[in-house]
Amino acid sequence: MQIYHKAYVYLTCGTELLVFDEPDTPGLGLQVPGGTIDPGESYLIGARREFIEETGLKLDTAFEHFADQDIPFEELCAQGKVTAPPDRPIKGRHLRKLYHAQITERPADEWEHFEMTPSDGGSPIRFRLFWLDLRDPRANDPSNFFAEFGANIEPLRKRLGELSL
Repeated sequence: MQIYHKAYVYLTCGTELLVFDEPDTPGLGLQVPGGTIDPGESYLIGARREFIEETGLKLDTAFEHFADQDIPFEELCAQGKVTAPPDRPIKGRHLRKLYHAQITERPADEWEHFEMTPSDGGSPIRFRLFWLDLRDPRANDPSNFFAEFGANIEPLRKRLGELSL
């Protein structure tokens, strides 16, 4: 099984988390910005690059590592736990490093952005980015998220509580 190194950013503003969906792939679920690390690139640098590519935002804030995930996609797909878009099959084992960043002001309530260089080399992907309050019932249901992105919501809530002390 091929291994893919990935980095993702859980950006919060107060109790709100920046998430996106893909309007052209309805039903895929909520995601957080991030993706595949380029050869020779560190996870942190990859997280920053992917964040900019997927959101259009450049942040001047710390990205702090807060969790790791080991996701065997082919097994999860075979078990019916993850469904990939037909034109973008998900393969291999994804080793993820998750980063948390905080801002004090939202740049916008909602916006669209295109990732112009998807890691699979396919067509640009349209993202609709918006803020999800971590107290919203949708945030409590991991099935609202694509590919295990909801699994770290509770540790993120705990982290936010500890940071506010």
